[in-house]
Amino acid sequence: MALLKEPDFGTPAKPGPATVSVEVDGHPVTVPEGTSVMRAAALSGIEIPKLCATDSLEAFGSCRLCLVEVDGKNGTPASCTTPVADGMKVRTQTPRLEKLRQGVMELYISDHPLDCLTCSANGDCELQDMSGIVGLRQVRYGYEGENHLDLGKDTSNPYFDFDPSKCIACSRCVRACGEVQGTFALTIEGRGFESKVSAGAGELFMDSECVSCGACVQACPTATLQEKSVVDLGMPNRTVLTTCAYCGVGCSFKAELRGDELVRMVPYKDGGANEGHSCVKGRFAFGYATHPDRVTTPMVRDSIDDEWREVDWDTAINHVATRFRELQDTYGQGAIGGITSSRCTNEEVYVVQKMVRAAFGNNNVDTCARVCHSPTGYGLKQTFGTSAGTQDFRSVAAADVIVVIGANPTDAHPVFASRMKRRLREGAKLIVADPRRIDLVRSPYIEASHHLQLTPGTNVAVVNAMAHVVVTEGLVDESFVADRCEEFDAWAEFIAREENSPEAVEAITGVPAEQLREAARLYATGGNAAIYYGLGVTEHSQGSTMVMGMANLAMATGNIGREGVGVNPLRGQNNVQGSCDMGSFPHELSGYRHVSDDAVREVFETLWQRPIIPEPGLRIPNMFDSALDGSFRGLFVQGEDIAQSDPNIQHVHAALEAMDLVVVQDLFLNETAKFAHVFLPGTSFLEKDGTFTNAERRINRVRPVMSSKTGKHEWEVPCEIAEAMGYEMSYDHPSEIMDEIASVTPTFAGVSFDKLDKLGSVQWPCNEAAPEGTPTMHVDAFVRGKGKFVATPFVATTERSSRKFPLLLTTGRILSQYNVGAQTRRTANVAWHPEDVLELHPHDAEERGISDGDDVTLSSRVGRTHLRAMISDRMPVGVVYTTFHHPDTGANVVTTENSDWATNCPEYKVTAVQVGLARHTDTEQARAAAASR
Repeated sequence: MALLKEPDFGTPAKPGPATVSVEVDGHPVTVPEGTSVMRAAALSGIEIPKLCATDSLEAFGSCRLCLVEVDGKNGTPASCTTPVADGMKVRTQTPRLEKLRQGVMELYISDHPLDCLTCSANGDCELQDMSGIVGLRQVRYGYEGENHLDLGKDTSNPYFDFDPSKCIACSRCVRACGEVQGTFALTIEGRGFESKVSAGAGELFMDSECVSCGACVQACPTATLQEKSVVDLGMPNRTVLTTCAYCGVGCSFKAELRGDELVRMVPYKDGGANEGHSCVKGRFAFGYATHPDRVTTPMVRDSIDDEWREVDWDTAINHVATRFRELQDTYGQGAIGGITSSRCTNEEVYVVQKMVRAAFGNNNVDTCARVCHSPTGYGLKQTFGTSAGTQDFRSVAAADVIVVIGANPTDAHPVFASRMKRRLREGAKLIVADPRRIDLVRSPYIEASHHLQLTPGTNVAVVNAMAHVVVTEGLVDESFVADRCEEFDAWAEFIAREENSPEAVEAITGVPAEQLREAARLYATGGNAAIYYGLGVTEHSQGSTMVMGMANLAMATGNIGREGVGVNPLRGQNNVQGSCDMGSFPHELSGYRHVSDDAVREVFETLWQRPIIPEPGLRIPNMFDSALDGSFRGLFVQGEDIAQSDPNIQHVHAALEAMDLVVVQDLFLNETAKFAHVFLPGTSFLEKDGTFTNAERRINRVRPVMSSKTGKHEWEVPCEIAEAMGYEMSYDHPSEIMDEIASVTPTFAGVSFDKLDKLGSVQWPCNEAAPEGTPTMHVDAFVRGKGKFVATPFVATTERSSRKFPLLLTTGRILSQYNVGAQTRRTANVAWHPEDVLELHPHDAEERGISDGDDVTLSSRVGRTHLRAMISDRMPVGVVYTTFHHPDTGANVVTTENSDWATNCPEYKVTAVQVGLARHTDTEQARAAAASR
């Protein structure tokens, strides 16, 4: 398609019905109250010239280009800041206005380089466009006086340049940084002629608080802020709409190309999840797709000690099929299995689990989603009846109290975090429960009412104490509970026990009792209260218990079933939700239906023409254990680096090494590929055709921006392996796979590529009862009928600090990097985070003689690694923190085999460790060992 230019109505839409009738240049239009004259004109098809106005920002009224005349009023008001009034008659084109606009434009141009023909923004410059629209034909002022044309360019940011000589001081970048992103990194410095955009007194963009989200670049009407890719490659000329493949927010983007070369990714204003915003990863970090490290040809080897040899696709697929069959003939049908990827499309995931069940003939399929959010699925299904979050992201705009538990949205889900920060600046109250002082606790114009800085591993005690206050202080929403819930009395008796009181758990959690009481009262009485949580909830031995505890709290206070409330998981990877939906668990088929259900199995057996075993298969940890005991011999790994991301890496490595056939399908030779016998190249999101499902259950289209660099679609590979193993499994197009998914999955029954292309996206359930999807779940009733209260006793993790390992390690993510870093480490994002570091409290550092920047050893009862120390008071004494984006530090070398009692989700967030100064020889040996892994 041609370059997609989205309409800009100048100012944001106002809510409410269209009740105010106005006339613009003789054209009648009816709009909601509070709408600007500029927007009303645009809606009637009349474009008023503008430079400082754009519909993603509140009206500012500084450029003086959008002047209009209003019958019965003196002067020429700015149309962007003038609200409509019933019966108003507006004129946008008169000789007087023409002369005023030309005069204003002359002043702009007199201090602007006249290099349009060679400017990188030529053809995409609003200043250039407006000059033509207002009819500017001369500039009378010349360049003899003072100007800004000799100001130096800031090229410090790896993705965009800042050229102040072209700045018109419209403040759009400053306002975008504040209103849209919420970072407030930019300002207008000076007054009058000295006014200029600044990233801080004398600071370069790279040294400032700028998070490189691209909002300023997107808002800039000139070439002042310009992508380096546009400068290098030229202005794009066509657009493909697609979906970001990083976090679970699922932002929609316009991939803009010049010919077949991707020039830039521009956030799509009609994207349901992001509405025109982005982060540094989605906006700029797409270069990995064409990185020289990409492997695009299949490779095989007989032993992991051998060199790889390239083969054609037929040879590779037949080799895989033959070896898998041989292993089954020798060791039994259950000797092989597969792991699906949360980075792949729903269609690609579906065919892998189908390959395992129909071609392999077992249920040995699992997914990385189990090692992050499987407690979400279990806990919410037990209490609410469905394994997913309750709201859409827009819902946060209606929240009065926001609770963030075990999540760091500004780093891990930044586009949603910007939505949340906007609501907090409007007055919503914030409660943060996290061992670490995340940025949301205190940042520009935001301060949490309560930071519950709990000891790692004590989440359940905290949520039980909050529920105890609700029950014992009479804060229960009794009508909601009576009408909508069951088993409340038994739960209330349990939760009211003294053992769950804030005073009783204070010594366990480290949170002062009165602070817990105040937080509970705020949640229960502050209006609409919404819970948002992340891996700091699920990656614990009581992850499932904690999810049910939050559900109990929400039901007890009636905070379910409308906008602004709910229990909302912030999913880590782009398709974590989708990979779960598609039946990637060994005990569930698509739609979270158990394999033991005869009626469910019959649906699939009829379609697939193969029997399905009614007993669950092996989870990933069971696969590893079985590999070490010799009964599990072969594994297909789709797009996951389990040798870096799974806990207790030494155990994982031993299990992989014990297998006879490890098949990896991925973009790069990752840590898992070091143990592989076959490497099958995968496709990047820019080559995929299918769908992703984000954390709000939103199903988004992913469209191919470029042709597959491997010569094959990723979904074709498992299909061809299945066929080579004797099971017919072919499709002509991924839309046929979605049609099959819809035919066997009730929550997807109404989903099709045609519908998604028409509507943009839908949130499941999408079926006959909800043909356009379901933004808010459990509105009139819970999916299971009545919400179920479940007792959630606190059971302390067995992973505790000791004299040998006196500190507790918890892990997380950082904004610029993503998961194990395979993609982002192959982009310029490494400029912000070139290595994982270990944050430790000044007291703990001083006690060990550690200074900022020292090389330190991090050890636990299962392993040891080396990192650089960063002294920080973000954690309490006794707690240390690191990220896991770089394989050379390999944080999961020290994480243990502990896991959630219900789902085996690993307990990444609590590991007893010791930290000490590293000897230089130790550091060098450790890094050499990591490089050789």
